[in-house]
Amino acid sequence: MTQAQGRLAVVLLVEDDPGDQELTRRALTEGLLRVDLRTVSDGEEALEYLYHRGRHGDPARSPAPDLVLMDLNMPGLDGRDVLRVVKADATLKSVPIVVLTTSRLEADILRSYDLGCNSFITKPVGVEGFVRAVQDLGAYWFELTTLPAGGGLARAGAGPDADSDLRVAPAERR
Repeated sequence: MTQAQGRLAVVLLVEDDPGDQELTRRALTEGLLRVDLRTVSDGEEALEYLYHRGRHGDPARSPAPDLVLMDLNMPGLDGRDVLRVVKADATLKSVPIVVLTTSRLEADILRSYDLGCNSFITKPVGVEGFVRAVQDLGAYWFELTTLPAGGGLARAGAGPDADSDLRVAPAERR
């Protein structure tokens, strides 16, 4: 587990279902990893967060994410729309986006990867399976992979210092 001095990893959860928001929060903040979890409820708010517009205009209060976990099917701008915008933007395209959805449709899987998602995960139906999947996802992205500082935003000048250390703090074992 990464123990470098610095800030907690920022995860942006884009999820319209309050129950899934809570399960994801619990899985990420009460498991073996502790992250700075930020939650928005739809694609439009996700873009406001990422571009620091509207109520997310202050980068200090809406820090650049190191990872985005995003539902695919949401009202208004859905996950496909967000992927299309983010991956076409030079300042945002290196931010890793994981699609976390109930869909098992091959067309959704192919389209999501075509649009640039970094992983596509179908949400398990049961609570225990869902929590385990999110914890495994966190372990993969923050223990096994190397992410750019600020989700890649630092290179474009939009995120924290490129030299800042990313830290995923271990949660206290119960």
